[in-house]
Amino acid sequence: MAHIEAVCISEKKGIVKRERAEVVLKAGWGMEHDAHAGDWHRQISLLAGESIDTVKKILPTLKHGAFAENIITRGLDLTLLKIGDRLCLGEEVILEITQIGKECHNQGCAIKKATGDCIMPREGLFAKVIQGGTAKAGDAIATC
Repeated sequence: MAHIEAVCISEKKGIVKRERAEVVLKAGWGMEHDAHAGDWHRQISLLAGESIDTVKKILPTLKHGAFAENIITRGLDLTLLKIGDRLCLGEEVILEITQIGKECHNQGCAIKKATGDCIMPREGLFAKVIQGGTAKAGDAIATC
């Protein structure tokens, strides 16, 4: 079963996100207490745990949130999703995919500097919150 592996937030932009036991998502806003929340199309960032595993072969000490991702998934092929697709998280939350990938920072993020590559520009997804609720590691995640 596909599930959420971790949920992460940061209160300031430009810093690594930290893993939390549970987060609250608000419709039309994003995650409470996260610097990227707001009335725009990139309220939530998602990255597959399988993609992170590839980078961990080079940087085994990599922690959740290192790519500034809010939600790490496991068992769901994010590469099959397209803009407009919806994801159901747990019992309540509905996200809508709004963007695939993003530009890496001008001089490259710390991950790119350490490994020579950054997966977020190719494999990261962004979404807006359609229906809010709570999310935590272990919650089911599926297209809906």
